[in-house]
Amino acid sequence: MAKFALLVEMKAKPGKEAEIEAFLEKEASLVRGEAGTLSWHAAKIEGETGVYRVFDTFDNQAAREAHLTGEAGQEFVEKAGELFSEAKIHRLTVVAQK
Repeated sequence: MAKFALLVEMKAKPGKEAEIEAFLEKEASLVRGEAGTLSWHAAKIEGETGVYRVFDTFDNQAAREAHLTGEAGQEFVEKAGELFSEAKIHRLTVVAQK
C-alpha cells in the first residue's frame, strides 16, 4: 500500500509540448525499472495548453528518495530548465486510497 507520493506540476515553455510528451514517455520507461515506485502517471491538463502533472506513489520514504536521486529524477532535473517555464515538486503523505 502506498504511503508516500510525489506531485510534480509543470508548465511548458512555448512550443515545447511535443518535446515534453516525448520526454515523459522516456521517463515512464525509466521508472518501469524502479522496484520501489508503485505507480507513475504523467498527464496534461485538458483545456490548458502546456500544463502537465506527474503523480507517483511509493511504499516508503527510501523508495521515494531513490526515485528522486535515480536516473529518471536526475534526468528531470537536467531537462527542466530547457523544457519548463515552471516546475514544482510536492512531497505528499498518502492519507487514503482505493
